[in-house]
Amino acid sequence: MEGFSESALRALAGPRSFERGLGYLNMVSGVEVGDGWVTASVHGTERYEVELTLDGPGGLSGECDCPYGMEGNFCKHLVALGLTVLARRESLPRQRKTARDRAQDLDGWLSGLSKDELLALVREQIGEDRQLRRRLELRAASARGDLVAVRARIRDLLDISPFAQYGYAEYAEYADARAYADQAGQAVSAIGALTGSGRADDAITLAREAMRLLADAVESVDDSDGWLGQVGADLAGVHLEACGSARPDPEELARWLVGHALGDMDDGLTDIDPLDYEDVLGEEGMAVLRKLAVEAWRGNRRGWAEKYLMERLAKAGGDVDAVIAVHAADLSPNGHTHLVIAHELDTARRPDEALRWAERGIQDTRDLAAVDTALVDYLCDRYAQADRLPDAVALRRDHFGARRTLLAYQQLRAVARAADCWPAEREGALALLRADAERQQHSRYGGPALIDALLDDKDTDAAWQAATETGAHDQQWLTLADQARAARPADALSVYRRLAEPLTKQTGNAIYEQLTSLLLRIRDCHRRLGTQDEFTTYLTALRADQKRKRNLMRLLDQHGL
Repeated sequence: MEGFSESALRALAGPRSFERGLGYLNMVSGVEVGDGWVTASVHGTERYEVELTLDGPGGLSGECDCPYGMEGNFCKHLVALGLTVLARRESLPRQRKTARDRAQDLDGWLSGLSKDELLALVREQIGEDRQLRRRLELRAASARGDLVAVRARIRDLLDISPFAQYGYAEYAEYADARAYADQAGQAVSAIGALTGSGRADDAITLAREAMRLLADAVESVDDSDGWLGQVGADLAGVHLEACGSARPDPEELARWLVGHALGDMDDGLTDIDPLDYEDVLGEEGMAVLRKLAVEAWRGNRRGWAEKYLMERLAKAGGDVDAVIAVHAADLSPNGHTHLVIAHELDTARRPDEALRWAERGIQDTRDLAAVDTALVDYLCDRYAQADRLPDAVALRRDHFGARRTLLAYQQLRAVARAADCWPAEREGALALLRADAERQQHSRYGGPALIDALLDDKDTDAAWQAATETGAHDQQWLTLADQARAARPADALSVYRRLAEPLTKQTGNAIYEQLTSLLLRIRDCHRRLGTQDEFTTYLTALRADQKRKRNLMRLLDQHGL
């Protein structure tokens, strides 16, 4: 228990979850201490069950059934339980010893019971615990070799209707999804147990049936937290294990795997990779698998599942040309697929072909403004490596001409400087941006991209003139004023005063922080102009007008305003 401390909790949770956990200290209830673990309920928007493992193999750890915890994170609820236990740490050793003693006492008592007494105890528990009864019923049916009974119980466990009550349709809402997933998990465990008891053929049959039932059920469940997805993954593992044990007919298995991968069974939940079955299929089965995959792909070259299956098989066989053929059959109009092919060829150490495919991607793109920018970056990098800087400049110039964004301008500037031709390229680029500004074609957040480019060049005078002539967004004016404040304090002051005025009519801590920041800038301008008395008069009037905003007054005091 040496690693159990507040600092350990903070390290596991991270600053944000740790701070949020502080707000849940009064919401921890039902704390139970075992030998090496602590459980409790933590009440938030819902009640969550949490468990801390104090000294496991990996040290301190925890589990919580909240959405964040289900993803494997150390959540705020675990922090709250940990801090609650730490507050009582003096009594923890005694509680753990008591838990050990209880466990030993229970084991000793059970060991001393007769067979009839144990049976009576089990029957009592079965009568009180429906989940336990179902698990034992499945085990009993399996032990009898009663496949009909096992199948019936599994169908019951996978039946969504008891959980699905939503209007006139059957639908299991978020609150019921976990309960259904737990029940479905019992079915998967029962199927897996068949393999362990020497009945792998039956396990294969029931696993496939369960996949179909789950595929139907998932349409009626709010599986936001992925509980059913985990059940599906477990079911896929059970099926693979059963096939490895039973060694079914390779051709039949290959046909089933291809059908499953292509969605013949309408199963969007159980993700099965046919290549995981390579050892089970052997050469004969893999040959059938490849043949069926090729036939399916040729029949639908644009089908996502067909392409994915073909690509996986081609990559597994090291057939780069087959991988390229799959992608080339369905080229995206923005050049992305060309880039994928180029990367595949690079990996295969065929750089010349990779370059040709990338260049073809640019040529095939009808609208350079919509091209995959990663393709442009790739080509420019290749041109630079090959000492073809003029080609890189030309591509960046064309791309900028199509997009006319600050990023495209920055990229053109970088490559043009490397090619020692930036002054000429800059003149042409700014001419395009100036024409856009005059036509009021502003950048995404409202101001002309011309202003952004000039500001990024640190050409403050030109940016100020352009903003005066074509207009600018408030954020652009703020950046302009910041850059010009040292040389043009009067101009900057007018901008700050204009931006501060509407903030005085608004409320909220974020607004107060913005206003305070502007006031500090305004004070600096007055100091540069030697008009501190004027600022004092301005600030006095503003404080008098805003005096009811206590948080603002406190913020101004903190900054000496």
